[in-house]
Amino acid sequence: MEIAIWIAVQAAMFGLVWWFVSSRRAKAEGTIKRRPTERAREENAELRQLRAMRAKSLNMPLSEKARPTRMEDIVGQQEGIRALRAAMCGPNPQHVLIYGPPGIGKTCAARLVLEEAKRRADSPFNADSKFIELDATCIRFDERSIADPLIGSVHDPIYQGAGPLGAQGIPQPKPGAVTKAHCGVLFLDEIGELHPVQMNKLLKVLEDRRVFFESAYYSPDNTAIPQHIHDIFAHGLPADFRLIGATTRSPEDIPAALRSRCVELFFNQLGQEELETIASDAAKRLGFGIDSDAVCECARYSGGGRDAVNMIQLAAGAALEEGRGDIVTDDIQWVARTCHHARRTYGEIRRESAAGVCAGLAVTGSGGGVSIEIECTARRVGKGQGKLRLLGMVEEEEIDLRSRKLRRKGTALVSAQNAALCFMTRFGLDISDYDITFNVPGGIPMDGPSAGVALCVALMSAITLKPPIPMLAMTGEITSRGEVKPVGGVREKLAAGIEAGAQTLIIPSANYEPDFDKLNATILSVSDITDVMRISFGLSSKEEWIDGVIPLMA
Repeated sequence: MEIAIWIAVQAAMFGLVWWFVSSRRAKAEGTIKRRPTERAREENAELRQLRAMRAKSLNMPLSEKARPTRMEDIVGQQEGIRALRAAMCGPNPQHVLIYGPPGIGKTCAARLVLEEAKRRADSPFNADSKFIELDATCIRFDERSIADPLIGSVHDPIYQGAGPLGAQGIPQPKPGAVTKAHCGVLFLDEIGELHPVQMNKLLKVLEDRRVFFESAYYSPDNTAIPQHIHDIFAHGLPADFRLIGATTRSPEDIPAALRSRCVELFFNQLGQEELETIASDAAKRLGFGIDSDAVCECARYSGGGRDAVNMIQLAAGAALEEGRGDIVTDDIQWVARTCHHARRTYGEIRRESAAGVCAGLAVTGSGGGVSIEIECTARRVGKGQGKLRLLGMVEEEEIDLRSRKLRRKGTALVSAQNAALCFMTRFGLDISDYDITFNVPGGIPMDGPSAGVALCVALMSAITLKPPIPMLAMTGEITSRGEVKPVGGVREKLAAGIEAGAQTLIIPSANYEPDFDKLNATILSVSDITDVMRISFGLSSKEEWIDGVIPLMA
């Protein structure tokens, strides 16, 4: 009897210890299950809280209200949009790269072109085609391939949270954006910032149109692995999409392998007129009146469409605080001062020309055109004692060639030296007898060969003290023999020159296109420096300079 009682007591103590240890372990591992009613009550409370949050929202920001809903609403990009439609809306859509400064409608155009393509009977896109958008600057990936939101990854059993399949030693492929965009569009904003490793992976996907995965835990002989995972490892995940990449970088900054697979389109930098249209439309959407002076001032302080919209929204808030329904110039200027908006400067062509001054046309780092004023002074000194000085221009530049660096003369300095040589070869004038100083005001160093013809005209004007014809601007590279060579960005330069007030524009003959005749200015093409001089100074072929020293050659 006593033995039976002793056994029962020991069994009870063992059961108590076992229960205590098991419950502690279960709590440590988080495996204690709550009663169904308790769990349901908590889930219902969280769901009610989530629904309550979704039921509340703030007013839609003006930036969203101003977002174009049709291609026609995108201001100032008619040619780029036409090209985008041609690339994406036909029976054989292409991969596309869109270049242009920020805030000009690249993202909106990419969204809208897919919607247009869906409505085309001959388009491979349909109602199920998705628009997957990613910012290349925010794509984080793990070098161990644990996570890759762009390409996809494999969740191996050793990783935390592998789930029931992981507990069985089964690797689990996770699709990335390229697979989610299958039969649709993958839009990569700021694609020029994509990590080189990701860029190479993306190029492989564009070539194969599917994604292949690898895992040390995968075996084709493992019967425990589900059939769909076997299929993914054997044949890959589908990734047949069309890529639209947008970038603010220049084409030379984008890998050649990507550029060769894409159609390259260029969106224009917005000018004064386009920014005024955006500012005016934004005020209307808010229900505020705005006078023309305020619209003009807003455009002058805006670097892009987003800047104009944001300025109008803040100016409208200031007007509302004062009980006004109109936005005035003072409101815009207050926003500019408060938010430190820099006034958008562009070279304004002189209405009255001056000796030693010529307007050149250039392209900015963002791809837009700009008019620049080039000043020149020339003072005769002793025979061969003259010096050439450049102010506001790049005189020397450094080129990184990976294994070594090269230093060479800046292209602006070479252009000035070529101008001096062509004066000797074409006009018989030895520039070494003069102290010559070129200056480009503005504080931003100028570089590039396209200022060659403008340097020549400014130099001739400074030597002869004869001003060029008024409202004149030009671009073109000059050689030591006086030939005018083609340059890049002529369309952008012409647009900037016309906006700055130029009435006569000189470009190289090799850059001339017939549709330039439709522009609101006189476009003249030249191939030789003598043609440039005749046009710039209003001379006939037989006229000579004031001092009779520099005859213009026929």
